[in-house]
Amino acid sequence: MTLNVEEEYALDLGVDYEATARLVADRVLEEEHCPYETEVNLLLVSDSEIHQMNREYRGIDRATDVLSFPQAEYPEPADFSWAEAHEADCFDPDSGELVLGDIVVSLDHVRQQAEEYGHGCRREFAFLIAHSMLHLLGYDHMEEQEAAVMEAKQAAILEGLGICR
Repeated sequence: MTLNVEEEYALDLGVDYEATARLVADRVLEEEHCPYETEVNLLLVSDSEIHQMNREYRGIDRATDVLSFPQAEYPEPADFSWAEAHEADCFDPDSGELVLGDIVVSLDHVRQQAEEYGHGCRREFAFLIAHSMLHLLGYDHMEEQEAAVMEAKQAAILEGLGICR
């Protein structure tokens, strides 16, 4: 897996962002049986930066914790059968990796939510990566049943890695 990390905002929360993101992303891909090498872009920003992005891309005028920008739409979550038929659109021609998309995390929100939920910043950051990776694989939580599926998958991934509250 190629993980491209860009820190537009430096906030030391005592978390190795790249190592944690890679660990969680790899586990999500393993659990979802991704048959390809993949590429994900991770952008670390402040609340003001994610607020601007949320307004621009989603029409929501407030900061949020994480934004996910999937490269492709899946017929069903984590159904990779479509990928080879759309090779030109979703595989990097140089590396041959399946480009999953972009994750944007507000480090200010990581700190705030870790305090609010009473756990560490690493756990909160790992949760947001797991959540966003599932979005990049086609999962959503707009309906109650979808949300339950995502919540169960997120919990299993973090518990399996020993990253608990």
